[in-house]
Amino acid sequence: MGKKLVAYFSASGTTRKIAEMIASAAEADLYEIMPKQLYSKADLNWMDKKSRSSVEMNDKKSRPEIADTDAPIDGYDEIILGFPIWWYVAPTIINTFLESYNFSGKKIVLFATSGGSGFGNTVRELQISAPNAEIVEGKVFNKATKQEIAEWVKSIS
Repeated sequence: MGKKLVAYFSASGTTRKIAEMIASAAEADLYEIMPKQLYSKADLNWMDKKSRSSVEMNDKKSRPEIADTDAPIDGYDEIILGFPIWWYVAPTIINTFLESYNFSGKKIVLFATSGGSGFGNTVRELQISAPNAEIVEGKVFNKATKQEIAEWVKSIS
């Protein structure tokens, strides 16, 4: 079994909490994907068609800038990649992250946070950004206990 990294994007802190529990349960390192420009509450207002997140998600070619590109991807065999579900898929900043590194030959297991929707077309939309990686649909968490997360981590090992 190789070395694991939990990489995540969290706009409001919800995904961060789950990522921290997963990293602990998996004995994995943790890396936060930070946008170059943080998202404000107004940016995340999905009911406003002109909000930043709405504009980004309506343009499948949108690639929000990330703050840095120093994630030590080369040192890991498996990446557990987390994000909130936006408009039934991963936010386009996840595409930015995947396109910033070489994931060839790596396994990427997805997890997400959502109040109610599932992964939708997420795997297909992310595979374009990491064509030589194996991307696996993992689990969507609404709320989770340490026990539930530990069981899920064990199931993907």
